[in-house]
Amino acid sequence: MQISYDKLWKLLIDKKMSKTELKDLAGISFNIIAKLGKCEAVSMESMYKICTALDCNIGDIMEFLKPGVV
Repeated sequence: MQISYDKLWKLLIDKKMSKTELKDLAGISFNIIAKLGKCEAVSMESMYKICTALDCNIGDIMEFLKPGVV
């Protein structure tokens, strides 16, 4: 299954927050932001930090897509 972080990017837009601000607030690295941008898997620890920083649940920032769905 493919991972989509489109919900995260929409949430950042809604909160008027940049990726750099998210990185600093969540205490994650630029490498994690780059992986998110490429729709690659990241650790649950990183996802927890992002959710804590944004005061949301994991389903609010990511989803799994079925094969063939774009």
